[in-house]
Order: sequence, then structure tokens, then C-alpha cells
Amino acid sequence: MAASRSHVYTTVLCVCLSLFWDQLSTSPLNQRPIIGILAQKASSHLAKSGSSYIAASYVKYLESAGARVVPISIELTEAQYQKLFYSINGLLIPGGGANLLTSDFSKNAALFYKLALQANDHGTHFPVWGTCLGFEELTVLTSGKKLLIATNTSNVPLPLKFTKDMLDSRMFKNFPVDLMKALAAEPLTGNFHRWSLSVKNFTSNAELRNFYKILTTNVDSRGIEFVSTIEARNYPIYGVQWHPEKNVFEWSRKEKIPHSPRAVELSLFLAEFFVNEARKNWHQFSDETEEENALIYNYTPIYSANISGFEQIYIIDGNYFS
Repeated sequence: MAASRSHVYTTVLCVCLSLFWDQLSTSPLNQRPIIGILAQKASSHLAKSGSSYIAASYVKYLESAGARVVPISIELTEAQYQKLFYSINGLLIPGGGANLLTSDFSKNAALFYKLALQANDHGTHFPVWGTCLGFEELTVLTSGKKLLIATNTSNVPLPLKFTKDMLDSRMFKNFPVDLMKALAAEPLTGNFHRWSLSVKNFTSNAELRNFYKILTTNVDSRGIEFVSTIEARNYPIYGVQWHPEKNVFEWSRKEKIPHSPRAVELSLFLAEFFVNEARKNWHQFSDETEEENALIYNYTPIYSANISGFEQIYIIDGNYFS
């Protein structure tokens, strides 16, 4: 009798597990999202000439929300960049110090931005996120102009001033009320930029005004109001002038990085939001070997806090498609 019961329990368990895995395989969301991060040329104090890098905090930020990362080298051909686009599920354009118009970083951002627009126009959800320099690059790509002005916003934590468009935004839709209140009252966003897009320049440019909604603004110490968070009206494209990844993963004592529980909560909610956007995409590598060779796990992060504002960086050399 006991053996018979055991057999029944085993059968039921197998059926339940089979249904569970069938449900996962038919889920409308990608359970194994991979997000690409653009590399940029490393300055001489970070690495040897010609090398490119990615700050490890961006990698950890995405991994914290359940994504894997592919570094996008500056050494690929255009055909290889296009192949990579159709292998990943989203793109993060990070902060840094590259030229917004002439660098390899800007050229690669332009190519992926164009491909993202085309994919979304044809019904394939492909999200793009820009942080700090990445935010600025998005405004250049959309407007075709560099409309930034100098602001006193380097090493300044700030609260956010929400606009009416925040109320129906995708980005902040699922944020807890308490966190939204804290964001409006406490300096939870770390700003480390010397250039900003003023609200005046944004509203006077038709391309930007028609493409993006301003979700938040800030004011620098000289009274200049600048755009700090944007969301595309009809595309899954998002930008923040501030650094959510630093709240959890950067610890320089020279930088005024918010590390409070609310600041950490902000970072985790934004990471989860963008990774969930990437889950709506079903691009994939041609096979497991190609995927494995492209992942960030093939690179070793190095300690860099003694020479930079990053705790760790990845040096991205070589061509993983060769």
C-alpha cells in the first residue's frame, strides 16, 4: 500500500514539474535576458593604449536584477555589431568620458540606436538605456545636435523634481509611494556630470520634444534647470543624467554617492525595471558556444579604485566573433 502511494506521489510530482517547465517555456517573458553594454576607449591611466573598458558597477547593476551581460567591444566590424544586436535583448549606454560626436563609443551608440528604432518599428521590443554620458548621447542621436550647456553638477547628490508626465510613465509606474516621496525630498540621485541638457534647450528642440517626455528635472547651484530623466513616448528608450548603479556598487570616498537604504532601493527598482523591459525581447545567439564566448564571464574585473572613481573595471580587448 505504501509503495502504491509513493508511486502516486511520484507521478503527481512529475506531472506538476512538467507543467511548471512547460509554463516557463511558453512564458511571454524571456527568462534568460542578455543585455549589451557599450565599451569605450580607456584613458592612459586605466589601461594600455587602444584598450576599451566597462565599469564593473554597470555589470553588477544589471546582474542584480537577473540579466547577463555582453560587453560590446570597440573593435568589431559593422556586420559584427549588427549580428550582436540580433543576439542581445537590450542595450545599456553607460557614463564615462567619450566624445559624443566622433568617438568609437558614439558611432557604436548611433548604430545600435538606429537598429533599435528599426526593430521597434517592426514590432520587436528592444529597450535602450542611457546613463549620464549615455543620456547625453541619446539626446545627440535624437536631435542630431549637441545641445548641452555647462552646469555645476559634478559630485552633487540631488532629489528629483517630478513633472506631470511622471504620472503615466512606464519607468516609475510600479515604484512604491514611499520611495517616490523619498525621491522628491531626499538627495538619492548622484550627479557626476559637467554638462547638462537645459529644460529650455529641450523644449525649444522639436526632435527632442516630440520624441521624449521629461519625467524629472533638477536645478544646479546657479539656477539652471536641466533635464534629469527622460522616457521616449513611443519607444522603450530611457535616460537618466544621474547614476543609479553607483548607489549600490561604487564606494569612492571622494564622491558624494548616496548609500542610504532608500538610495539602494531606488537602484534596485530601476535595474529591475530595465531588465524586465529586456525580458520582452527574444533575440538570441546562434548557438550556446557563441553565447558563452560573448558573455562578460570571459573577462576578469580588475581593482581600479586607486586610480579612478570605479571600484572595478573590465578591460575589453579582442573580437569574440573571430
